[in-house]
Amino acid sequence: MIRALIATDAWHPQINGVVRTLEQVAARAPSHGVRPVFITPGQFHTLPMPGYPEIRLSLATPAALAAHIAEIRPHVVHVATEGPIGLAARAACLRHNLPLTTSYHTRFPEYLRARAPVPVALSYAVLRRFHNASDGILVSTPSLEHDLRRRGFRNLMRWSRGVDLARFRPRVQSTVDWPRPVFLNVGRLAVEKNLDAFLSLDLPGTKVIVGDGPQRAELEARYPDAVFLGALEGERLAEVYAQSDVFVFPSRTDTFGVVILEALAAGLPVAAYPEMGPVDIIGGTAAGVINEELREAALACLAIPPGACTALAARYTWDESIRQFCANLSDVIRTRRQRAA
Repeated sequence: MIRALIATDAWHPQINGVVRTLEQVAARAPSHGVRPVFITPGQFHTLPMPGYPEIRLSLATPAALAAHIAEIRPHVVHVATEGPIGLAARAACLRHNLPLTTSYHTRFPEYLRARAPVPVALSYAVLRRFHNASDGILVSTPSLEHDLRRRGFRNLMRWSRGVDLARFRPRVQSTVDWPRPVFLNVGRLAVEKNLDAFLSLDLPGTKVIVGDGPQRAELEARYPDAVFLGALEGERLAEVYAQSDVFVFPSRTDTFGVVILEALAAGLPVAAYPEMGPVDIIGGTAAGVINEELREAALACLAIPPGACTALAARYTWDESIRQFCANLSDVIRTRRQRAA
């Protein structure tokens, strides 16, 4: 059994795709020969992130991570995020020459540029230095892999995502009285999610927003006709998907979008911009519409049958996703051993 230390700045009570993915790693990796041990913000003193207090920044140091590594004695370390814990874990791994993989989850340079006047090229240079020190950079889609490779990132390995088909599924639309059609978005309410592009659309029926974040009060004030449900999980979230008609995904910075898979599994066609993530998942399929004119895409989705969406979602299982993850860790360990020999 491979012992894998997974260092992450994203963990409960955060609700996002990274946390959902790591939950699946915790549950399923042992059946694929990997025993994951997590290092999370709950093990350190934390401070609220400026401008985003829901996210806590850990006061983690390389020495603290080295102590955890010495106790766990992992065969490989996976850094899931580029935050304080990820930075400290990376430094400790390099100092002790341990096999190391990293994940590239978010187009952080574009995310940062949406919030501050930081040159995108500078942010990519910092990230390239961070990730290229690893034995493998795990990326979720072909588009992201191509983009990072042309930017000078090395040792790229594919790690797709999955969806819980038992929980997210079509159900009888009978529990809400919202005027139809219902256009849904699920995710953080923050500027990088580009929610204005959705909420400002002239669409019939009802716009529904699930999630929380620093932009919630502003968006609620600006779009009083939209329905804001706050953060939901589990069956409550699955039920809202099932009560909707179209999923609108306006983000231009996400690299995948687990919420896209959840919507498809519930029978919802997806309207999105032609960006990585949506292009990789629904591009060339009959399960959604990709268009720079987001309103046209949303309205066109109303003609898409649920079966086209559920058929596409069925291709993405969490078991296959975690199998890929564990296989990547095994490959990195094997390559290290061959080099040493």
